[in-house]
Amino acid sequence: MPETPHIVSDVMTLTVVAVGRDAPFKEIVRTMEQWKVSALPVLEGEGRVIGVVSEADLLPKEEFRDDDPSLYEQPRRLSDLAKAGAVTAGELMSTPAVTVHPDATLAQAARIMAVRHVKRLPVVDDEAMLQGIVSRADLLKVFLRSDDDIEEEVRRTVVSYLFPALSHTIHVNVHEGVVTLRGQIRDTSLISIAVRLVRAVEGVVDVEPHLTGLTGASAAPD
Repeated sequence: MPETPHIVSDVMTLTVVAVGRDAPFKEIVRTMEQWKVSALPVLEGEGRVIGVVSEADLLPKEEFRDDDPSLYEQPRRLSDLAKAGAVTAGELMSTPAVTVHPDATLAQAARIMAVRHVKRLPVVDDEAMLQGIVSRADLLKVFLRSDDDIEEEVRRTVVSYLFPALSHTIHVNVHEGVVTLRGQIRDTSLISIAVRLVRAVEGVVDVEPHLTGLTGASAAPD
């Protein structure tokens, strides 16, 4: 079977730039510029994450510079207007922070980012203490895996597992993360299972199955 999927702790950055609740507006801007990040965890006490302040939280300061507050009645506009008058991280931050645990899979972290529309997630333990940070770029690191490594794992954990008697006759080729399977097998109903298992291998971009039954009849995955 495919190996255990990579988890957040495998790819997260351990050195995290953060600010305290009382950090002033300009310090936040300077910190983002210095470290080339678009969001910062806001910490309290010994490192407990209480929120995140992002560029989106800072922009209302400029957006509403010349606007009349009485023109805005919708809740979203009023929220932005309040941030326009904020001067510290505690007033600016979005809370509760959208976080992830270090043992979450990369797929789980990716789903959180997609659903919550964030580019990075503070990684916290069960007490919300900061452990690291994971970004979109970190989640894509699995696709830097070499074709040779992917081929070896597909052969060892999928082909040998599903087709032990015929594994030596099944050809596995990997190019730019796309896995091609060729050969003849006894049970063509296993093709769709093979495709799903190969897709689960870290770093696989796509799967092209060209497997046929021993009688010569082709079969395609569901």
